[in-house]
Amino acid sequence: MASLKHLLGIGGLNPVTVTNLLDLAESYVLLNRSGKTQRDSLRGRTLINLFFEDSTRTRTSFELAGRRLGADVVNMSVSTSSVTKGETLLDTAATLNAMNCDLLVVRHNRSGAPALLAEKVSAAVINAGDGTHEHPTQALLDALTMRRHKGRISGLTVAICGDIAHSRVARSNILLLTMMGNFVRLIGPPTLLPGNIGINGVEIFHSMEEGLKGADIVMALRLQKERMSSGLVPSSREFFTYYGLDRRKLAYAKPDALVMHPGPMNRGVEIDSDIADDDARSLIKEQVEMGVAVRMAVLDTLARSSEA
Repeated sequence: MASLKHLLGIGGLNPVTVTNLLDLAESYVLLNRSGKTQRDSLRGRTLINLFFEDSTRTRTSFELAGRRLGADVVNMSVSTSSVTKGETLLDTAATLNAMNCDLLVVRHNRSGAPALLAEKVSAAVINAGDGTHEHPTQALLDALTMRRHKGRISGLTVAICGDIAHSRVARSNILLLTMMGNFVRLIGPPTLLPGNIGINGVEIFHSMEEGLKGADIVMALRLQKERMSSGLVPSSREFFTYYGLDRRKLAYAKPDALVMHPGPMNRGVEIDSDIADDDARSLIKEQVEMGVAVRMAVLDTLARSSEA
């Protein structure tokens, strides 16, 4: 994996790299659970979390990952930074370069912002979500969670339900899962689904009953109303009636189908609490745990690549 300079999207990876990252993350799961979490592989390195969008879960996960590897971690609050005073993204890049940071985690409401920064800074850049484009570490942690429970990350049927049109999580998962030889079903109303997605192994359904048949994994997505124009969903109650994941709809999937959600959840909108909190079927809490391990693996890999 010595050629992995940045992690801007799943498209920059291949099956071997994905497998290596998941294997390394698995070792960090064991380390984190042992309680001996402090490592020194990033000692002397500086990690900056640059978040132009709020995300307590992702930012905290990257912060924990960096600290557990011994990095110096700096969280830049954009709301109190020079960006709100008119500083451009390129000005920010110049400032970050002058700071000589080693790893830069970027979350931005504009698609392509992390890629632009990667062209202008010497640090390794990790995309922590950009607009409606991608969220690659979320797809990697989802893959690790699936592999731990299904014993493989190929040949699975994964149903992704809800607001797919506005979901960068869905895009990264579609790319990773199809790359690894899985079958992806997208389920939702026409207003929340992309057009002809044009990727082999992806099918589109407007019915939960049809789309969930034979599914190994069911992933519910949040309604991203902040990215929607009005009128795409009549009401949250109506959406839940037809597309919210509950016991009745989950019964269409395989008897051992497992449930995932990238968070944060809108309970009673895209998922019922009875399903979300069912430890026998829900992997939602474990996804959070896997996030720290995967981000440790990504930071470790990019830091070592910069030395090559």
